Amino acid sequence: MSSIYDADESRRRFLLYLLSTGALSTITACGSSGQAASAMPEELSAGRSIFKFSGDVRVNGQQVTLETLIRAGDVIETFDKSFIIFVLNKDSFILRSNSKMSLPVAVAAVVPTVLSLDRGKVLTVLASRTTRIKTPSAIIGIRGTGVYLEAEPELSYVCTCYGLADLATTDDPDINETILSEHHTSPRYILADKSSAKRIQPAPFKNHDDQELLLIETLVGRTTPYVVPKGITRTRSRYF
Repeated sequence: MSSIYDADESRRRFLLYLLSTGALSTITACGSSGQAASAMPEELSAGRSIFKFSGDVRVNGQQVTLETLIRAGDVIETFDKSFIIFVLNKDSFILRSNSKMSLPVAVAAVVPTVLSLDRGKVLTVLASRTTRIKTPSAIIGIRGTGVYLEAEPELSYVCTCYGLADLATTDDPDINETILSEHHTSPRYILADKSSAKRIQPAPFKNHDDQELLLIETLVGRTTPYVVPKGITRTRSRYF
């Protein structure tokens, strides 16, 4: 595991390419009409943090505008029927409605950064440095990975969309599982209930899609490690 974590970005992409060939070379989708993959924007320009938002969204308690700059250590909160799509350095996020997330403070490169999802839902793609994501019931260690999370008081949902993730319960690191995912391979629920016989459990794929991943990778100058065919419409009609 440490050898994968220590690999540089090109090696990580090569591994994910090998994992995503064959059956993953073509991705089909169904559902409502929406944003097409061919309509992807360019990389977000320097000096901007926010690509898009809707509704009541606040950074450190202040209402956002498209000109708001998001920095390390900021607290971002969304309310009912609201969302924000933003970048921080080479990390990119879709924070859905009724969510609260604390961004990692700036630290030395050798120290893992820590991001907290106190409640709600977030889809994120992260650069090659090691990051830990905390929820009320889970700690997820990742590097250069696409991941979707939902945080509730009693359980967390984690889908490792691609890449490597180490999952553990917040109160007992010995309850853990490592996921190496090629394409939404092994979603998991992580339960807060200490009396549960199995606190990390298989879960369904839900509430995010490949078009969203392609969008937020594009905003930081990357792409997904698998092909999202042009013209495929979103399987979700809304970001919140």
